[in-house]
Amino acid sequence: MTHTLPPFRRKLVAAVLVLASPTLALAQAPAPKPPAPQTQQAVSGQAGNLQPATREAQSLASLAPLVESVKSAVVNVDVQARPEMPEGMEDNPLFDRFFGGNGRDRRRSEREQIRQGAGSGFIIDPKGLVLTNNHVIEDAVTITIRLDDGRSFTGEVVGRDPLTDVAVVKIKEKVDQLPSVKLGDSDAVRVGDWVLAIGNPFGLASSVSVGILSARAREIGASVYDDFLQTDAAINPGNSGGPLFNMKGEVVGINTAIVGGGTGIGFSVPSNLIKALLPQLEKEGAVTRGWLGVGIQPLTRELGQALKLSVSEGAILTQITPDSPAAKAGLKPDDVVVAVDGKPVRSDSELTRTVALKKPNSVATLTLYRDGKKQDVKVTMGTRPDLEGLSKKKPSANDEQDSSRRVGVSLQDLDARTASQAGFTERAGALITDIVPGSPADRAQLTPGMLVVEANKKPIASAKELASAIRAAPKGSTLLLRVAGPGGGRLLRALTVP
Repeated sequence: MTHTLPPFRRKLVAAVLVLASPTLALAQAPAPKPPAPQTQQAVSGQAGNLQPATREAQSLASLAPLVESVKSAVVNVDVQARPEMPEGMEDNPLFDRFFGGNGRDRRRSEREQIRQGAGSGFIIDPKGLVLTNNHVIEDAVTITIRLDDGRSFTGEVVGRDPLTDVAVVKIKEKVDQLPSVKLGDSDAVRVGDWVLAIGNPFGLASSVSVGILSARAREIGASVYDDFLQTDAAINPGNSGGPLFNMKGEVVGINTAIVGGGTGIGFSVPSNLIKALLPQLEKEGAVTRGWLGVGIQPLTRELGQALKLSVSEGAILTQITPDSPAAKAGLKPDDVVVAVDGKPVRSDSELTRTVALKKPNSVATLTLYRDGKKQDVKVTMGTRPDLEGLSKKKPSANDEQDSSRRVGVSLQDLDARTASQAGFTERAGALITDIVPGSPADRAQLTPGMLVVEANKKPIASAKELASAIRAAPKGSTLLLRVAGPGGGRLLRALTVP
């Protein structure tokens, strides 16, 4: 899978691999003429005319040792995913969903939406912490991490940030001493420096490409926090989430996006941005950002002259939100911010990114111009409104939900009306209302509409009792379930607890 630029920018075009026949090419090509003899002076003269950078490139040693030292830490990320069920769908009456009407058609449609995806990632901790793109694992039902040595593990999402397209995945099995790589300093990489990409383009695992850093701080319209590195190292569908290395074997970016129709135009999330987000993603599961509460626009040379300023780069405050951190600090419209805590601010987008990386309730010093005079203003940062609904891990309503999610099943108590209309002879049990495709419950052949009446030969009278049985089951054990269907038939099912 690959993240491309927004539709209004480019259309993704399919890559075409053309294989030429060497035999045919030789048969059709005219016989080559022997090269004209050259004097030693001519050869020396050509070498002497080469640019220093060209001579340096020609003198590069093989990159094989670098590739061998880092390739084992690059993984394939295989995903089964489906979009989340629309809010409120789970509250629809049971029979509208599973019995009669269009319930069966809806369920069939949901199963058909399951998509297979393949991206890349890399291990940053020997115990199995993997970095990849958010768009690779978004809406994942199952995640499989495949190593270069052929081993496969189950992955679970630890944290993700859609606005920067960064995600952290943890290998669920107990592992140790896995190959890993470390994050380097993306600010130290210069435009023109060599970089190396490894990933899973078009399913071709462990593919290596090399190029240079083409540009920095690219804004491509992916989000308000765009700050991409641009490279001409080959990046294709399937490279998403894979690492971009410097020549020291350090990761300086996560390969994320390409330009449809372009050649050698790829974009990577800088490693220094990832470093800033990683502690929150590991601990909280999402990113909470600083907030000022201002409207902004870039300062241009013409606006700088009109405002009688001696600077031509910065961010103009166009409006102040009432009762916001900016309002409490006394910021005013037409203030021009040129630095935050001494770090230059060259544009409105740079101010947005800088403020977002500040911790809520932290104090920052804004250097600004007001009426042509330079001054410093201290601001206590607020918390950015959670527009994505991801600032915290969603709290579980109760232990019952946690336990049922563990095996991929949704449950409810059997009420008298449901029992009567569905034709159950039982009047108590845990009614299955939904199954996550690819989950342990799905593999156990449990289906919506089944009624669980026993677990390990003990009666089950409610959803809470079954959830408790699942919660108490040891990891890796198997629960023997007795289920009833409408009409009184009973079946056994073996549910493996992950």
